[in-house]
Amino acid sequence: MYLAITMGNIKSAVTQLGVGLGLTLTIFILTLLFSMPLGLVVAKARLSKNKILSSVIRAYISVMRGTPLMLQLLIVYYLPYYVFGISLRSMSLGSINYRYIATVIGFTLNYAAYFAEIFRGGIQSMPQGQYEAAQLLGFSKTQTFIRIILPQVVKRVLPSITNEVITLVKDTSLAQILSVNEMFFAASALASSQVSVMPFVIAGVFYYCANAVIEFAMNRIEKKMSYYN
Repeated sequence: MYLAITMGNIKSAVTQLGVGLGLTLTIFILTLLFSMPLGLVVAKARLSKNKILSSVIRAYISVMRGTPLMLQLLIVYYLPYYVFGISLRSMSLGSINYRYIATVIGFTLNYAAYFAEIFRGGIQSMPQGQYEAAQLLGFSKTQTFIRIILPQVVKRVLPSITNEVITLVKDTSLAQILSVNEMFFAASALASSQVSVMPFVIAGVFYYCANAVIEFAMNRIEKKMSYYN
């Protein structure tokens, strides 16, 4: 009887955590979709010769990297109401409520700062001779960056990006602070109702499997881009 109940609890936990995993992966995908392009734009702005723009971007990166992501999520969620007097808690896009929207915004702003520094390091590592050679061949600055510099930068920074991507999967658990029903939030509720640590163990397995798939995919991409090795 005890074994049957235990197996029933495990089956229930797997089913409910599977639903939470879907939301976790959605947060993960949307964050990557928005933060990586934004990070590249921020990196270019950080390298701008305009000192005011560069200083503002430097301050943004410093704040995003120097304060807890959990705090940033809370600020994004409560800022519209406490600063502008605008209540967005009832706002929704279909089945997506503002808690979820604030979560994606918070993660995007945070990870864009980290990706910006990674891209900046990659851009600055490129030899000046490549810019000069492209200019002699008649490439514009935009063409030089998109066709020549950016592909090489992506290749160089891919290991660092992989680390951030793996960290992002685990950081999605912080969405629970806004009561977003992602996997860790579901695991906490199940652990409390079942008085068992098993939901946390199952959640840990799900996180590990997700990261294992991501690591495998990123390693494959890295090998394909190492065409000179």
